[in-house]
This record gives sequence, structure tokens and C-alpha cells, in this order.
Amino acid sequence: MPVLPRSLEIQAEITAIRRDIHAHPELAYEENRTSDIVATKLKEWGIEVTRGLGKTGLVGTLRRGNAVKAIGLRADMDCLPMDEFNEFEHRSQNPGRMHACGHDGHTAMLLGAAKLLSETKNFEGAVHFIFQPAEEGGGGAKAMIEDGLFEKFPCDAVFAIHNKPGIPLGHIVTRGGPLLAAADRWDIRITGKGGHAAHPHTTVDPMVVGANIVLSLQSIVSRNIDPIDSAVVTVGFFKAGSAYNVIPGDVHIGGTTRTQTPANRELVKRRIAEICEGAAKMYGVKIEVEHKPGYPPTINDVDQAKFAIGVAADVCGDDHVNGNSRPGMGAEDFSYMLEKVPGAMVQLGNGGGPNAVSLHNSRYDFNDMAIPFGVSFFVRTVERFLGEPAKN
Repeated sequence: MPVLPRSLEIQAEITAIRRDIHAHPELAYEENRTSDIVATKLKEWGIEVTRGLGKTGLVGTLRRGNAVKAIGLRADMDCLPMDEFNEFEHRSQNPGRMHACGHDGHTAMLLGAAKLLSETKNFEGAVHFIFQPAEEGGGGAKAMIEDGLFEKFPCDAVFAIHNKPGIPLGHIVTRGGPLLAAADRWDIRITGKGGHAAHPHTTVDPMVVGANIVLSLQSIVSRNIDPIDSAVVTVGFFKAGSAYNVIPGDVHIGGTTRTQTPANRELVKRRIAEICEGAAKMYGVKIEVEHKPGYPPTINDVDQAKFAIGVAADVCGDDHVNGNSRPGMGAEDFSYMLEKVPGAMVQLGNGGGPNAVSLHNSRYDFNDMAIPFGVSFFVRTVERFLGEPAKN
């Protein structure tokens, strides 16, 4: 079954909304204009709106019949703190702000689905349209959950779409299990004893210690992680010294780790601490390690991912879906929702082929031709999910 004819009929309307949002991007927890647009449209279509979850987040609820089964559909609304270099008419009008990750498209597609479902109501139960703030590092999904998202709007499953440059237009991919990685940060601060570069024997050189730690960190993935699993330990900076002939007294090293399972996430954290503890004893320096946990891994429920691929095949065709796509090392705060409710995120082709402009690039733009596929996927997901009997 191809895209819904009605999704093509409203494409121009939804594209106009998407481009308006793109032209007026807002940072995490500042999505006031975007939230107003979303709330106004939902109310216009007769959908109940609840605002103030996660500060600027909101939920639209559409019910039909007396069935208690419910589904959540999520889109993110915030932009990135960067300048846009595109020159088309709908480019960002807000300096230092840009929709470089396609959240404008995600929001528009979910609005399109809300419009269609409000017209057809071809389901029994409740649909919760979740528009969340602050995905780009602000943990907006977590903030909405802490404000009672799933207590106020219980869901039997939750689904999301993220656009994917390089995947052909009209294709949808996903996988059960780990889809995206946990993203954590860490700081290592080494305190030694500085002094004159001509007299190193009178110092305790933290530079030597830091260099050995950097090399030792590379052994975590190569010697502690199962080769079948994916993990990354990256040193982002090494700060020390200010003169050619001075051995500094301290060193600051910082970086990120990416892991796709909770077990590996803890393993990497533990090994960083152990490497630093050993180095402190070996070289006689003081080392402090600060771990800054970020988003957990995005782990799709296996059954719901299979369900989502079945829906995608109806929309895109069997040859245009992949239920066993390669996991990525990026991170997504939809992971917080998947920790609470079984569900799945799918990735929708944005086109562009191997030379596609990547996400978080100052030349990126969401492909409006993808809108009917996203709208149709959301609508068909609701119709099929709320057309099935609830599991005990």
C-alpha cells in the first residue's frame, strides 16, 4: 500500500509549516514560537492540547471509542546553536540558530499525521502526539517524563521518526535492539609538579602521564570490548602548558565515549577510572576523573521494531525497507522514552546519495518530498496498532 493520497494533498500545507519553522529556529527550552504553532494547529483540528511538560513541550491527544489502548508518536522541536549558510528563502532568520538536524521536518510530519487522523479517526483508542523540546543535548524527553508524561498520557507503545541523509527518498530503515549509542563525556585532571624544562628531574611531569593515559585509553575498545560490539573512546582535547621551556604543573584531558549497551557503558566508565588510578600510583601524581553521563543508548524493542518495519513496507514497499540496518554511534534522547515504554525509532530517507549533506551541517535542509512518507508511516502505525487487540 503506497503513501496515503491525502498525505499528498496536504503536502504543500505541511511544507509551508515546515519551512516557517525552519526560518525561525529556537534553541532548547526556548521553543515558544514553535510550540505555539503546534498547539494552534492541533486545536484547529479538534485535538486536545496539554502544554508545559518539559517547559516548552506539549502533547496533543485524539481519542475515539472506549478502548483503553493508546499509542505515542514523538517529534522533537529544537534547533542547533550554529549559523546557516544556505541561501534559499526559508533559511534561518535567527543568527546562531539553525535547524540542521531536521527537527523542523519531524515536527511537520507529526502535525501532518495529526491532521489526517483527526479527519479519518480510523482507530479505536487514544493517540498521544508528543512534541518535545531540547533533544540537542538538553534532555527534553527526560524532562517531559519527569513532568509525568507517561503517567498523564499512558502509552502501550511509542514511535518516532528521524530523517537520514544518504538513504534514498522513500526508504525507511531500523532494527530491533541497539539503534544508536549512549553518549557520555569525561574529564581527567592530572596534577604533578611543574618546573624548568632544563631540570626535568626536579619535576613530576604531568605531560608524560597524560600522554600515557591517552594511549592506554585506546586499549579499552581493542582489548576490553567484544569485537562484535561497537564502542568509541575519543580524546577531544589535551590542554597543558604555555611556554617552550616550562614543564607545566597540570594537564586537563577531555573526551567522549559512545557505547550501545548498558553493560559496555559501565565497562568503559570503569576502565577509564582504573587506568587513571593505575597511572596516579605509577607516576606519583594526583588524578581526578569526572564522568558526565549523557543520553543512554537508543534500544528499540524487538517486537515493536518488527511491527514498524511491517508498517513501513505497506507505505514504501518491501524493496524500500530494511529491518536490520547498521546501528550508529550518534545519540538520541528518545532513548529515555524507550526505557519507559516499548517502542521503536525508524530512520526515513532524506535522499542525497553518498554525497548527501550530513546532519549538523550548515548547508543541510530537510527534504520536503519525504513528508508524505513520514505522515503516512505515522498514520498507518496508529491505524494498525490501535486496530489490534491489546496484549495482556
